[in-house]
Amino acid sequence: MVCSFASSIISTVRRRGFLAYLAGGCVRDLLLKREPADYDVATSATPEQVMEIFPESYGVGAQFGVVLVPVPSETDEGKHAGRTIEVATFRSDHGYSDGRHPDQVRFSLDPREDVVRRDFTINGMMLDPETNEVLDFVGGRQDLERGVIRAIGDPERRFAEDKLRMLRAVRFAARFDYQVEEQTLLTIKRRAREIQIVSRERVRDELTRMLTEGHARRAFLLLDQTGLLKEVLPEITAMKGVEQPPEFHPEGDVFVHTLLLLDYLPQPCPPTLAWGALLHDVGKPATFRRAADRIRFDDHVDVGVKIAEKICSRLRFSKDDTAQVLALIENHMRFGHVSRMKGSTLKKFLRLPGFDQHLALHRADSLASHGNLATYEFVRQKLAETPAQNIRPAPLITGDDLISAGYRPGPRFREILGAVEDAQLEGRLASHDAALAFVKSSFPPDQPPA
Repeated sequence: MVCSFASSIISTVRRRGFLAYLAGGCVRDLLLKREPADYDVATSATPEQVMEIFPESYGVGAQFGVVLVPVPSETDEGKHAGRTIEVATFRSDHGYSDGRHPDQVRFSLDPREDVVRRDFTINGMMLDPETNEVLDFVGGRQDLERGVIRAIGDPERRFAEDKLRMLRAVRFAARFDYQVEEQTLLTIKRRAREIQIVSRERVRDELTRMLTEGHARRAFLLLDQTGLLKEVLPEITAMKGVEQPPEFHPEGDVFVHTLLLLDYLPQPCPPTLAWGALLHDVGKPATFRRAADRIRFDDHVDVGVKIAEKICSRLRFSKDDTAQVLALIENHMRFGHVSRMKGSTLKKFLRLPGFDQHLALHRADSLASHGNLATYEFVRQKLAETPAQNIRPAPLITGDDLISAGYRPGPRFREILGAVEDAQLEGRLASHDAALAFVKSSFPPDQPPA
């Protein structure tokens, strides 16, 4: 399972007289019999020496001892082509005044010194790929066997160095279904408010990983348990205790429903779908009311879109990702009307950008509540039996055709062309001539001024 190019880097560096090992998360994954997403190498060679050994390499954090070595296309049957191996110099870190970067880095010749500055014991092991010997100075292997996430050394110091590590502890505990060690957990609870100083982009990316790695519900329960959830997403905490109509939501309140829904997301899961799922009912707490012994959430979709837009802005989502997340929220209730939609309305619904995400959200929403997938199957059937060209056909006429027919350009064009498209989608118009005849009968040409 070890990437052969990473092993060759280690062999090459060792031939030059330096120490070198696989390090970090890839060692953890190899011991768990999982295929690592990335391979990292730790070495006693300095960045300058690494770049001399590998002329094609480049420094991305040379001040922190990090060099990237590109993976040649011919290695591992091209599996890792286009990727890089991170080669980092053994180091010790001193001072973290910004809560993220060390104020001073000292390169070291001792792998033990490099390990003790890392985050968690399960990420603090090194591996010799030639002998399979594991260098474990922090009890990482034992914690792997026990299923424990434990900060290396003093958890207060580890989290003071980089506040994001609090979110990482939650993510690893959720991913591997491990427990967070008691002192590590207590420290997170004490310092949870300090997550506010971490850049919103880093928080967003860590939350996205939690949402898309397949263990989102456990991750968000842990976020809530540690107090981190109310710091990074208070809008989700606000869902707790918000009742729902039991006939539609026998599973419980809005918080319970939302987290249960996350269990039904497809894998792999697009980030926008995951965020749309998390936020689809974010407008319910603000719109909750009782009317004649009924629970209502009037306009919760519109309110939810506005709240989600603020969240996306706060977490620095891209314009395109924001648009898709908001579209998922805006349209998730429309599935309740699909069986009664006109043919044209249904086809326009089916051609929403990324409609597969809309459908996946509806399926998860249904499974996390009443469990009835009849509407989901109805839509799937419509998609299967409707050719793509019938959902998005080429226009029968254009604005130029209207001008040639004697119509003056203006706002009325949108109404006319929309009516033609609806008739086309419903099968009432099939040709250019028929469309023009329809327009002339339904929308008489403008009369010239007297």
